[in-house]
Amino acid sequence: MKLLISPQNTKEAIEAIAGGADIIDIKNPKEGSLGANFPWVIKEVKQLIPNNVELSCTLGEAPNLPGTMALAAYGAASLGVDYVKVGLNGVHTIQKATDLFENIVRAIKMYNSKIRIVIAGYGDHKRVNSIEPQLVVQTAFAVKADIVMLDTSIKDGKSLLDFQTLQQLEAFINTAHEHSLSVALAGSLQTQNLLTVKKLGADFVGLRGAACQNNNRDTGCITRERVKELVKIIK
Repeated sequence: MKLLISPQNTKEAIEAIAGGADIIDIKNPKEGSLGANFPWVIKEVKQLIPNNVELSCTLGEAPNLPGTMALAAYGAASLGVDYVKVGLNGVHTIQKATDLFENIVRAIKMYNSKIRIVIAGYGDHKRVNSIEPQLVVQTAFAVKADIVMLDTSIKDGKSLLDFQTLQQLEAFINTAHEHSLSVALAGSLQTQNLLTVKKLGADFVGLRGAACQNNNRDTGCITRERVKELVKIIK
């Protein structure tokens, strides 16, 4: 299982790299759970990241604007990332999700077919009227994405495990794997959840708060010491 850490700036990225993260996932927590950061921040991190560490960026909570999001996706692909991650918060039916993501996937693969595309749904989907987890898998398979992710949309201290049972998560993972999709789990997960996530069969675990001082994704900063602790548990 790969460890994905989500810094919001170059300073935090350096800490995450020093701590041993497998993937540096640049995001902007001020704009939501999958908030998009600025292209110059991603470029700065790209310039310092070692060859054995992968780079990811987020496109935010995608609104139902296929042209706008396709253009943003193409721009993200041009920054030299290995993964582009997009949230499903802005679409509320599988048909709209499919229409939107077909264009996002096409734009990214047109620039670089090797970039892996992550479609993120939400364990707390009922709170934001988004599509349920199993439909996230159907969408990702239909548009030929590479990875499905479950996160939490609202960051209020509750974790993914407050909204999805272990049985539901296992079913999500198994269905995704049956469709040749890799799986990432995130959503305010803490140190004590890592082995559970690994045993369920997730391919990636995404963390920010657990890698920050005081476990606070908003006011704390990522430290290499916290990341090293997470790496030790996973490895």
